[in-house]
Amino acid sequence: METNSTEIRPFRIQIPQAELDDLSDRLERTRWPDELPGVGWTYGVPVSYLQGLAYYWRTTYDWRTYEAKLNAFPQFTTTVDGQNIHFLHVRSPEPDALPLIITHGWPGSIVEFMDIIGPLTDPRAHGGDPADAFHVIAPSIPGFGFSGPTREAGWDLARVARAWAELMSRLGYERYGAQGGDTGSVVSPMLGGIASEHVVGVHVNGSLGFPTGDPAELAGLSEAEQARLAGMQRQMEDGAGYAIIQSTRPQTLGFGLADSPAGQLAWIVEKFKEWTDPAFELPEDAVDRDLMLTNVSVYWLTGTATSSARLYWEGRASWGQKAKRSEVPSGVAVFPGDFGVRAIAERDNNVVHWAEFERGGHFPAMEVPDLLVVDVRAFFRGLR
Repeated sequence: METNSTEIRPFRIQIPQAELDDLSDRLERTRWPDELPGVGWTYGVPVSYLQGLAYYWRTTYDWRTYEAKLNAFPQFTTTVDGQNIHFLHVRSPEPDALPLIITHGWPGSIVEFMDIIGPLTDPRAHGGDPADAFHVIAPSIPGFGFSGPTREAGWDLARVARAWAELMSRLGYERYGAQGGDTGSVVSPMLGGIASEHVVGVHVNGSLGFPTGDPAELAGLSEAEQARLAGMQRQMEDGAGYAIIQSTRPQTLGFGLADSPAGQLAWIVEKFKEWTDPAFELPEDAVDRDLMLTNVSVYWLTGTATSSARLYWEGRASWGQKAKRSEVPSGVAVFPGDFGVRAIAERDNNVVHWAEFERGGHFPAMEVPDLLVVDVRAFFRGLR
């Protein structure tokens, strides 16, 4: 296959049974670590919790059910800038639908979007206004899932955004919106800057921009905003170890994650514990357990723990760098536990829509798909 081919190829997920059997065998033979008594989650994922989740993954969870659900969405691959790109492309039955490219992050995947694609593409069938319909394009980031692994260095966020611009052009979309959370909340605004003549608006969940340290930037913040910034500081001090490792030694980390499904499970589930709605004690209280395991399974079955972590290594040079201002209309949905502050978002972006929610968390498409869909519809309603 030519690496510069612009061909768009139909794709179906078809995991060999031998790989599922191997996963089950590895889970059954897991060598569990010791732990201190009575420390809960303070040192990381408790052994007893992960043993229970791994047992459920091995004995009860059914990958084939979710493989079929994923395959119900039209999927394709194409080659952009020498890299295989996998994407869902679900066209709306409404002829005037607006194309919308949605981008996941780490440790997410296209699995995040399974519950929002239907309402976004076919609002008429989900109690909504057909005028709010979207054609949804949901790519897997290079190095993640069925777009992985990457085969060369240099796949930073800006290169991903350029690949998205090429993908949308290749699909024949001249006018479209962009949405994203986590990594997607950085890639989507970058896409707006790269393809401003094509992107009608950028909607993110989470935050849009980070503090620079300028005291004037933090003047006049509400109590809620001050609490969010304090939460971000705690995250930087206590919860950023994964990012430091992935941005410095992703290859070394990869040996453990590529060889141990229990290790891969713990590495991802910890973030679902810490980043989902803080009102819930356990990750599966906030997110459907089978959906969470489908997300983990995608990482395991595609062997992309290492290549997804490399995105952090590639991106670390740009951490803390001031972004170029964008005049593309931007909207932000802030869910509990996120760090969105409007004054910071407005520093580099043309913010025309701001919404704050009392439930949900860092994975709203999985936690509160109803709220995310309503907000995406509301933001783009004035931009069509």
